[in-house]
Amino acid sequence: MKVVLEVTFRMGGVNFRSTKWEDENLVFEFERLGDAFIQVLSNQRVEVDVEQVPKKVLVELKTKEGGKVFEAFERDGKYLAAEP
Repeated sequence: MKVVLEVTFRMGGVNFRSTKWEDENLVFEFERLGDAFIQVLSNQRVEVDVEQVPKKVLVELKTKEGGKVFEAFERDGKYLAAEP
């Protein structure tokens, strides 16, 4: 099955790295590691093929200051998330 994630970040400079499974949750890994970023909303869409339906879809954003994890919600067959 295909999982589609549409995520909005508060700043530019975000790159998608990979996905991983943590228990039954699918985690999309992104990173923002530079020093200067554009202060505009940045949207990204990622599609991955998986063999099972995830219990939750999570977004993990790694930054120089650490990172954060937030949950996506499903609407009309795709998952939506926004950086808090």
